Amino acid sequence: MDKREILDGVLYQLKNGCNWCDLPKDLPPYSTVFWHYKQWREQGIIEKIRDILHGQLRQKVKKNHYGQP
Repeated sequence: MDKREILDGVLYQLKNGCNWCDLPKDLPPYSTVFWHYKQWREQGIIEKIRDILHGQLRQKVKKNHYGQP
């Protein structure tokens, strides 16, 4: 199992809002995913990922970070 699989589990839970224990079986064990989520959240990594993805999406739709078209 690699970090990408764990990140996929975190993103799945954040997107769908399911209980951690209800993650699909093709993802790593929920206890592993949740442990990493807690560590990454405390370190600010989840917010950094969110900000990067948000910036990439805004660039894709050709908007800047200040809401101007």
